[in-house]
Amino acid sequence: MSPVSRREAEVRRILEESQPSVPPDLYAEAVRRGGRMLRRRTVARRLMWLVLLAAVVAFVVWLSVAQPWVEPPSETTPPLTGW
Repeated sequence: MSPVSRREAEVRRILEESQPSVPPDLYAEAVRRGGRMLRRRTVARRLMWLVLLAAVVAFVVWLSVAQPWVEPPSETTPPLTGW
């Protein structure tokens, strides 16, 4: 008997049972872990939004202070001759 046919036979035996045997506390454990996963995802999502908001605020503050679109003033003035 090959490993594939052995697996098929095992799956067929499990499927043909009247009631599958499931541990009684499996549902409670799955709900507990699922709730914890959802809370972690929610916290991670909120943290990412907070980081994005902080980055946008920092960028806007930098834009208002640095004004990169304005040409910097010249540091030397041309000589005034010939008046």
